This record gives sequence, structure tokens and C-alpha cells, in this order.
Amino acid sequence: MITGEIKSKVDRIWDTMWSGGISNPLSVIEQLTYLLFIKRLDELHTLQERKAARTGKPIEDPVFAEGQDHLRWSRFKETAPEQMFTTVRDEVFPFIKSLGRNGGEGDPEDSTYTHHMRDALFMMPAPRVLASVVDQLDSIDMADADTKGDLYEYMLGKIASAGQNGQFRTPRHIIKLMVEMTAPTPKDVICDPACGTAGFLIAASEYLVTHHSDSIYRDEAARRRFNEGTFHGYDFDSTMLRIGSMNMLLHGVENPDIRYRDSLAEEAQGDAEKYSLILANPPFAGSLDYESTAKDLQQIVKTKKTELLFMALFLRLLQSGGRAAVIVPDGVLFGSSNAHKAIRKILVEDQKLDAIVSMPSGVFRPYAGVSTAILFFTKTNSGGTDHVWFYDMQADGFSLDDKRSPQSDKSDLPDILARWQNRGAEADRKRTDRSFLVPKAEIAGNDYDLSINRYKEVEYDAVDHESPRVILARLAEMEEGIAKGRRELEEMLA
Repeated sequence: MITGEIKSKVDRIWDTMWSGGISNPLSVIEQLTYLLFIKRLDELHTLQERKAARTGKPIEDPVFAEGQDHLRWSRFKETAPEQMFTTVRDEVFPFIKSLGRNGGEGDPEDSTYTHHMRDALFMMPAPRVLASVVDQLDSIDMADADTKGDLYEYMLGKIASAGQNGQFRTPRHIIKLMVEMTAPTPKDVICDPACGTAGFLIAASEYLVTHHSDSIYRDEAARRRFNEGTFHGYDFDSTMLRIGSMNMLLHGVENPDIRYRDSLAEEAQGDAEKYSLILANPPFAGSLDYESTAKDLQQIVKTKKTELLFMALFLRLLQSGGRAAVIVPDGVLFGSSNAHKAIRKILVEDQKLDAIVSMPSGVFRPYAGVSTAILFFTKTNSGGTDHVWFYDMQADGFSLDDKRSPQSDKSDLPDILARWQNRGAEADRKRTDRSFLVPKAEIAGNDYDLSINRYKEVEYDAVDHESPRVILARLAEMEEGIAKGRRELEEMLA
């Protein structure tokens, strides 16, 4: 959690950028991301130096080579504004653009990070602006990983375009819940077809490092698989791809497959049955051009609605036995159109629908008050749904208004994870409980309605009311008192 003091500092940095002439909010966050990236590189090199001093061994793969010491944040921040501006513009920025490049321009061995960074622009308008921003960023203590993530989230939250075209950033604690519930393994090939800043992929990489470090770093082949073959993300926003690539690199994934792609377009059909795990919060933009949409998706579900087309896309991308955790608007759960019913029937009858976690409408505030749910399913192409586990999330640890203030004592997330991991014991739970199982036959009998309100039972406390005769007598007494008071007031006035 970041404090009000840090938020004030970020706001001042933002104002400095705007007053300096960078008026596009996305450009502001992009330039700040570059500077945070440069600062992080210096921190990583400092850690390498400390390790070398402790072990007495030289640094094997230094971030900064000999002769590049002046490119480090801790060095150029001490220089005069004009010298700093020249160094960052002419040397530091080209340096970060070249990271990951193995050969010359166009080398097929180049990383995806390098590919996206080729179009990056240094947009700081003047030395005084750069010096002021560097000084203010340097005053923020970002040693704690969670603070750094929260800071980044806060800056992303200031993008004025957030929420347009159905694009809502997923809160990090919701991402973490979805990753922990799917429990990625080193064998997984993970995809987010609408990756944005790569939040899901980063959370999955952190989970693997925490729980499977022995396997992913076992040998060179395993390390290469983790860095190059595990994580795949697509988006059609070049700026987001650059931010996502830097984000992945900062989190230790050297060369993820993050590419420019309109996942629903006709030309994006090459990855059928390639992935074993999909984590996503696809955009809910309403409808799109029917002609440009992939024909094989339309064969699964004939619609223009993006949320339904993405569901069809997930089924196409998953291997048999692959699993998915995806966020959908509530309309997917109970929509009455033929397309809505068709996709739900496919999940229940042809695949294995595992769980539905209903989330409160405030989760995506301040961007939108839309009600959403998390769907968990496994692709089988042969059915397998026996019971569906429902959970009615009431609180996520934050207030459900636009402020989203932390409320650590009000969070269902630990209970959700614990019950999911022991869901075999959920069979005896009542429909009045927060979580319960619903048999497939009952869901089919309700026209495949997946709304939790269809199955949840509500207990009402008995309330004893006074009889109408007593209430009327009390009203008459009150009216008599009012009339008496009015008469006394009239006598005083007379």
C-alpha cells in the first residue's frame, strides 16, 4: 500500500510532466516507466556489486559494462540538468533500447523487448523537467516490491483513457487470487490474449519463482524455457506492449513472447491448442466489425459481442486438458440471447466448468461500476462438468467506492483460496453459505443460467411488528400532541 505522502509525490511528478508540455497521459506514464526502468537497472547492478564483494568473485553478466558507469541512475542524477539531459537522451536511452539485442538491426535473435523498444521515443522536453522528475522519483523509497507495484498501479490509474473501449486494468490482488487458484507449474505454457501491461503474466512468473524455483532454474534448458517459452501475451496497443515488455524484464523474464496482435481478427489464427493455461481480463467493448472477426470464432458462437468472442477464443487457444481463469461481465452468466446461451452450454456440456466467483461491482472502480465474475474452466471437448463451485465474494479488502481505501479486515480472498483448495469438502455447504456446489443437472434445467443469484438462498431474520391498531393509536396520540402545541402557540400569539 502506498501512503498519501507518496501519492502526493507522484501527483507532483505528474504535474511537472504536464506543465513541461507532455499532455498525453499515456505518454506521461510511458516516460515515467522508462525512468523507473533505468532506476531499477542501477539497483540490479548495485546488487551484483554487493554479491561480488561478498563472494570475492567478479560479476558474471553485469548490467552496465566497463565504461558505462556514467549511464547509471546513481551517477547521472548528481550531474547538472543540461549534462543529465544530454546523457540520458544521447546515451542512456539508446542503451535501454538496445538491451536484449544479440545481433544487428533486424536480427531474428532479438528479444521482444528490443522489438517493441525500437519505436520508443525520448520525449522529455527540457533539462529542467528531466532534472525535476529524476529528483522527485529518487526521493521515493521503492525498495519494497509491493510498494513499487502499488506505485506503478497508482500511476497507471491516472491515465485519463482508462476505461475507454471496455479496457479496465485488473487489480493486482484479484490477479494474484486467480494465479494462486490455477497454480501454474513449470510445464505450463501461459497466455493472456489481451495482456495490456502484462499483469497476469508477471503474477504467474512470480508464482513460479516462489513455488518452483528449483525446477525453472534447474539447468540451462529449463531456464531458457522459463524465459522464452512459458509466457505469451498479445495486445494491439504498441505503448502497452512496450510497458509490458519492460515490466516482464524487470521481473526477471528475459524474453517473453509479447506481440502486437488483434486476437479476434481473422489473421490471428495460428495458435490453436497451443496453451495449457489462460489468464485474462479481455476488453468488454460491446460489439465490433463482424467481417473482420475470425470465422472460426463465429462458428463457435455467432455474435458481435467481444466478451463472447473472447470466450470462444479461449476455447480455441487451449490445449485439451488446458485450464483458464478469466474475468467476464455478469451479462455472460445470464444473458438471454442465443449466443449467450450457446457459450454457456458449451462450457457446461462440452467442457468442464469448474467454478464461478462472483465479484462485487466496486472491484473495478473508479473506472467502472460493472459487475463481474471469474470463470474457471478446463477444456476437455468431452464434457466432465459434475458440479460447479460458486462463491459469492462480498469484499476484496478495499472499499467498494471510488476511493478504494484499503480494508484489510474485510477480505474474502483468503477464504476463497482456502475453500477452493479444499473444495471436496464443500458438498455439504448450504445455499445460504458464501460458497456452495450446484449440480450440472440443475444448471441445465435453468437454461444454463450461471448467475449466483439463481441458486443462492437468502435467509431473512424474523421481525416482530406491532399491530396496526397499536400503531394507529400512537399516531393519534402524536397528532393530539401536535394539535395541543398548535393551540398553545395560537393563544400566545393572540
